[in-house]
Amino acid sequence: MQFEDIDFVIIGAAKSATTWLQTQLQADPAVYMPDPELHYFSRQYERGHDWYLAQFSDEGIGKTVGEKSNSYLYEPGTAARLHQSLPHVKLVAQLRNPVERAYSNYCMLLRRGEVSSDIASHLDPSRNENPRFHIGGKFASHLEPYIDLYGRDSLLILFFEGVALEPERQLSRVRSHIGLPPRAHVAAPKKKVKDKTVPTVPPQIRRSLGWMKPLVRPLRGTAPFEAVRGMVARKTEYPQLTDDLRERLNDYFYPSIETLEELSGQSLSHWYTPADRAG
Repeated sequence: MQFEDIDFVIIGAAKSATTWLQTQLQADPAVYMPDPELHYFSRQYERGHDWYLAQFSDEGIGKTVGEKSNSYLYEPGTAARLHQSLPHVKLVAQLRNPVERAYSNYCMLLRRGEVSSDIASHLDPSRNENPRFHIGGKFASHLEPYIDLYGRDSLLILFFEGVALEPERQLSRVRSHIGLPPRAHVAAPKKKVKDKTVPTVPPQIRRSLGWMKPLVRPLRGTAPFEAVRGMVARKTEYPQLTDDLRERLNDYFYPSIETLEELSGQSLSHWYTPADRAG
């Protein structure tokens, strides 16, 4: 596999159903995408081009080839590195209301034990402008380097709502953009891959028992293992996103949303309340 054999790249955004998009494309025998996010042009660039190309197997020969790495949207310098090696690719960005995305990201990190239950200390932009929760949601500024390098026509901007409301149309737009004929979308699996309501083992227990992971890995999925896990797993209690905190986030993201409307040519009024912005 060579750079010129790669046809498209999904550049993000995180927590915006890009895994759904990848699954839909991988269901087509004419498409090849490696399963993991490679993060090469953003976080793994020191590994070199040979490493990156080795992640694409010969299974992709003769197919439409792409990859998905959500960090490409956020990490500084990524657009320039990607364009240097892949100036010909089509780009896809699927975005989500930045307020909802920030809250979803917070819940994921809370479940992992990486943030505290004091939600305001993490999400209130007046207290802390966090790169992951706040700066990451300023999508317009992250897209502009790609538009400058690739041109607007090479970038397809989609929105999270399209997955739930019009999945056929959402997929059709992606397929058309990367040069594929229309194809029906695949029904979502009955069991969600990422479900924040599923009970998990508390982080402190996971850390204390970390040394056992290699020993019990062969047992995962077996009845005895799941029975023991069920004894210690707990449903995570997530702090609610209050109206006041939501409003603070809306105010913070509103200028970026306005610019994104101009870039995408689509109204995003459902992400905010226009009447509240009149004054």
